[in-house]
Amino acid sequence: MVIANAGVMATPFGKTADGFETQFGTNHLGHFVFVNRIASLIKPGGRLVNLSSSGHRFSDVDLDDPNFDRTPYAEFVAYGRSKTANILFAVEFDRRHKAQGVRAAAVHPGGIQTELGRYMSQEVRDALLASVAAQSAATGAPAFTWKTIPQGAATSVWAGVVAPADQVGGLYCEDCHVAEPAENPELRAGVRAYALDPDRAKALWAKSEEMVGETF
Repeated sequence: MVIANAGVMATPFGKTADGFETQFGTNHLGHFVFVNRIASLIKPGGRLVNLSSSGHRFSDVDLDDPNFDRTPYAEFVAYGRSKTANILFAVEFDRRHKAQGVRAAAVHPGGIQTELGRYMSQEVRDALLASVAAQSAATGAPAFTWKTIPQGAATSVWAGVVAPADQVGGLYCEDCHVAEPAENPELRAGVRAYALDPDRAKALWAKSEEMVGETF
């Protein structure tokens, strides 16, 4: 099993050493290259688990301007693009490898107090939590609570080891179950349709190959 868990969140605008927008480069392209380079080592029965986020609802990927060369930069839009990319990568990787018995899924671990939020000021953090609380109240969802680190790891373990492969392959999971489709922008739970679009997943794969200069 490969768990693609590296990541940054809501960073100021910047670029990686390879010249990619920081969040898209770190959260998606780094995993895309690494996982594809070792894919032949994953034996039948193996799985890839991509760490995405409910933050994918902030934005679909932008295949025309992935590095914000022309688009005004917004840290949570960039984060949303990268987290949607994590799901789409799992969708296409699963399609390409399931005939060989290797499956892929994306997961939302939940809100966990780790160093992921190191780039956010207290003001931004407070505003985000206030927004989440308002959304919960508006939709009747349970109030937000932080997960412990073991609780946050649980969905990755479930999707990678416990759940039947056909139940999770090519899908997005949260709270140890497959997420339901959800288009209401106020809902934290669920998965947006654009993140599971197979044609979008193929297009992202092609764009990612173009950007990194490798074909897989």
